[in-house]
Amino acid sequence: MTSIIRNSRILVTGGAGFIGSNLIETLLKGENEVVCLDNFITGKPENLKEFMSSENFSLIEGSICDRKICEKACDGVDYVLHQAALGSVPRSIKDPVATNDINVGGFVNMLWAAVQAKVKRFVYASSSSVYGDSPGLPKVEPETGRPLSPYALTKSINEQYAKIFGDSYGLETVGLRYFNVFGPRQDPYGAYAAVIPRFVLSLMRHEAPVINGDGSFSRDFTYVSNVVQANQKAALTVAPDAIGEAFNIACGGRIDLNELFNTIRGELGCFDKAIAGIEAEHGPFRDGDIPHSLADVSAAMQVLGYIPEVKFADGLATCAEWYWKNYKELV
Repeated sequence: MTSIIRNSRILVTGGAGFIGSNLIETLLKGENEVVCLDNFITGKPENLKEFMSSENFSLIEGSICDRKICEKACDGVDYVLHQAALGSVPRSIKDPVATNDINVGGFVNMLWAAVQAKVKRFVYASSSSVYGDSPGLPKVEPETGRPLSPYALTKSINEQYAKIFGDSYGLETVGLRYFNVFGPRQDPYGAYAAVIPRFVLSLMRHEAPVINGDGSFSRDFTYVSNVVQANQKAALTVAPDAIGEAFNIACGGRIDLNELFNTIRGELGCFDKAIAGIEAEHGPFRDGDIPHSLADVSAAMQVLGYIPEVKFADGLATCAEWYWKNYKELV
């Protein structure tokens, strides 16, 4: 991915995470000075290893729940790309207090620090989960529904806070509603691992992945380089109707979980023929899951200049090869 932002000082919160580290990798190619803020609750130190020797990279280890740390991280910054959050719908149902403290309290800390530092633009990660029980497909930005989980609620609140900070303090914000992002560095381990790395890990171990429900739920899976592009274009757009708004970032297509499993199995089967014979198992539906997601990305394309350059099939092929190279010891 080519860097669009150049010769700027950029703060990436949650930079040790999957999306954040991909952002950092691209931004450093543009001769930018990149500051990473992360407390490594979900981020991984190994995701930053290749950047640590760069004179244009600096790491601040700390939490967005700490106002002083947020102020330090924003000092002298041109743009904030805010990725830090406690993700996962199931985790938010299990621990709504922690989810709220980080996703709402930490978000407000970052907004306020950005105001004090007079940053040019605050771009933040929202989520397709804000559409909640809205039945329509594709999802169009104004037509959100009732949130179905504490996580979804925190992202909806983030969008409202961002709008208020623009109205009250003049902070330029742009929200990006991510739809099921996947790609290299996405963690396959843990109880809250996303579905693609979870399926990959099981198959590489020659184990049967568990599909939640009957496999009919569908998602608009979005390769990470599309998200990296969207963050940069949101930071640089001069379109006045972008400010204070949130945009769908996706590919504009969907695939159900059964088809997803078959596709992943096919890709990994190219490296290990034994994987081709593994069948998935089906478990109960997960609480808080939205049955289907499909994004209308026309607003992001028209206002931000966003182009979903990497389609699902191509992204998955690249992703499968990356996991095979980095986790092939499991086989």
